[in-house]
Amino acid sequence: MSSHLNTLLIELFTEELPPKALKTLGESFAQSVTQSLSKAGLITAADAAAAQAYASPRRLAVSLPNVAARGQDQQKKEKLLPVSVGLDANGQPLPPLVKKLQGLGLEAQQALGQLTRENDGKQDVLFIELSVKGAELQQAAQEALETAVAKLPIPKVMRYSHVDAQGQAQEVKFVRPAHRLVALYGDQVLPLQVLGLSADRFTLGHRFHTQGPIQIDHANDYAKTMRDKGFVLASFADRQTTIRQGLEQAAGADQVVMPQALLDEVTSLVEWPVVLQGSFDEAFLAVPQECLILTMQQNQKYFALTDAQGRLRNRFLVVANLASKDPSMVVSGNERVLRARLSDAKFFFDQDRKKPLIDRLSALEPVIYHNKIGSQRQRIARLEQLAKTWASAVGCEPALAARAALLAKADLVTDMVGEFPELQGVIGQYYAQHDQESPEVAQAVADHYRPRFAGDDLPAHSVGVAVALADKLETIVGIWGIGLVPTGDKDPFALRRAALGVVRIIIEKNLDLPLDQLLADTQAQFAQVAAVEDHRADILAFIQDRARAYLRDQGFETAAIEAVLAECPSRLNQVPARLKALAQFMATAEAQALCAANKRIGNILKKSTEAIVEQGFDQALLSEPAEQALAQALSQVGPQALTLSAKGDYANAMTGLSVLKEPVDQFFDQVMVNADDPAVRANRLALLRTLHQAMNQVADLSRLAA
Repeated sequence: MSSHLNTLLIELFTEELPPKALKTLGESFAQSVTQSLSKAGLITAADAAAAQAYASPRRLAVSLPNVAARGQDQQKKEKLLPVSVGLDANGQPLPPLVKKLQGLGLEAQQALGQLTRENDGKQDVLFIELSVKGAELQQAAQEALETAVAKLPIPKVMRYSHVDAQGQAQEVKFVRPAHRLVALYGDQVLPLQVLGLSADRFTLGHRFHTQGPIQIDHANDYAKTMRDKGFVLASFADRQTTIRQGLEQAAGADQVVMPQALLDEVTSLVEWPVVLQGSFDEAFLAVPQECLILTMQQNQKYFALTDAQGRLRNRFLVVANLASKDPSMVVSGNERVLRARLSDAKFFFDQDRKKPLIDRLSALEPVIYHNKIGSQRQRIARLEQLAKTWASAVGCEPALAARAALLAKADLVTDMVGEFPELQGVIGQYYAQHDQESPEVAQAVADHYRPRFAGDDLPAHSVGVAVALADKLETIVGIWGIGLVPTGDKDPFALRRAALGVVRIIIEKNLDLPLDQLLADTQAQFAQVAAVEDHRADILAFIQDRARAYLRDQGFETAAIEAVLAECPSRLNQVPARLKALAQFMATAEAQALCAANKRIGNILKKSTEAIVEQGFDQALLSEPAEQALAQALSQVGPQALTLSAKGDYANAMTGLSVLKEPVDQFFDQVMVNADDPAVRANRLALLRTLHQAMNQVADLSRLAA
């Protein structure tokens, strides 16, 4: 690499970029430029890691330290052709070799002396050593910039007309119209071009705090110049840190409701963040705080405040994009806007409560769930029946589960959910409480959507559990049944999330509900819906796949998961305890030998064409001492393992198998399974089958054989 090293800065100045995409655009731009220059050999891996990405509402930029002006020349060994194809009997180049060398910029006769021969294991092959010149910075940076612009993950491309320096208009496609390009190598302008722009050292600062172009004297001065002269915190990360600190300072003893998505969006909207505080009438606190918070976040990009107990305060924080001479004017303007928003929310809330949820069911008749499946009202009837069917198994009263299922979707036709779809379930709980429904029913109206996402809480009470299972399984069976199966990253009905929810509820709530029975009950609810076909086998495998992923995330090994699921594919609640017991067993000295024996037994049974006696082996036909000893040990271990497994004491059931190692080893050493006497042969196979069943009470041990 050249001894001449300096900082490279590239900035693309545009009109306001889409705020929800800005962070990703900035990261992508910087990473792409860095990767291209690293590949060209102009920057080391350590310096590439120190690259600084910049992204503000009107700019994407990257600064890289210690970039070489020219890369080092390199020796490259190029594979050409088999000798038999490239050279004739006299060692002269044939046309294929001539063409190959010309493609490398070489004259065949002159290059003959540079050729070497190597055997690749099949034939002799021609190679040539080439000296490759190191990349020049200007060309490499130009290619890096073009690649970065082309590969930006642009949510929606704009087409606009740009007039170049020669006065020629051209159509350009980019995320937003681009107006300036800065490219500096140290203190020198690097003459790059992109999107019809030619690079210089001038950019623009804050729209209101500055006037005219701002000169960047040196690439190292970029961030400081933009801050001191441009009133722009160019680094997305630094700007977000400033905003976070400002919010926390302004909050004082209160807590800032600061979801990352909102923080990212606000960071993408401002260049010079200033945190201001406003307030609203306490009377609005009578409206559910979830609604008020959502109003502030979605409509105004404000940050709500809560006290130490999580109760909403009647003040809020706003991040302005300039330092106003009279902040009170900015605050009062935001307060007026918020007052109107909160008044709408209060109106919706008051109006909705005039009509009980139960009276809204008829309004769900015309609301189509899916045109092949029917309306939301028809769906509710299925949920009601399923929740009632499973209520006792999850530990609640069937009447309460049915009532909760009946009301679970009623808030979909309220004004509040119409305005804020994210509140479905949450606002339904408030309305159910207002209607004086039982606390369990009201809670279930909100909880039946849980878990909404990975790591979300499960339904708090058993009534919510019953309705949540019904909701998720009805969705999976119905949507899968009409052919809308998740493919790749397409899962519009969130069936994967629903399946994971089912897995988590069954396992974490330890529900003894077999998956196959749950699916059978659910499929039965679609008996009158001709479009919904029966795909229970596929759905069972689909849910098991989610279970596998969930269990791996819990730290269990893949082979152990497969061994346990092979023996209890539908009893998901048993799987964690079985896995823990299996882990203890596999740590014993006898484990691996018994797993190997189990695999051997399984193979023998699979290959056997004998009709094995169904009622088990006959003690009287056991003539060899080794098979008698095995039968004796098995008569004690087998029933004990069965009893312990039935009680859920998987650890002791597995531990008890250890005593079988010696008699099993002796059996295979001393007994011929395929005896000449058909009766003896069948009896020994029956003995092995009994042994196989006893060993696999908890897991299929053959899957763990080394």
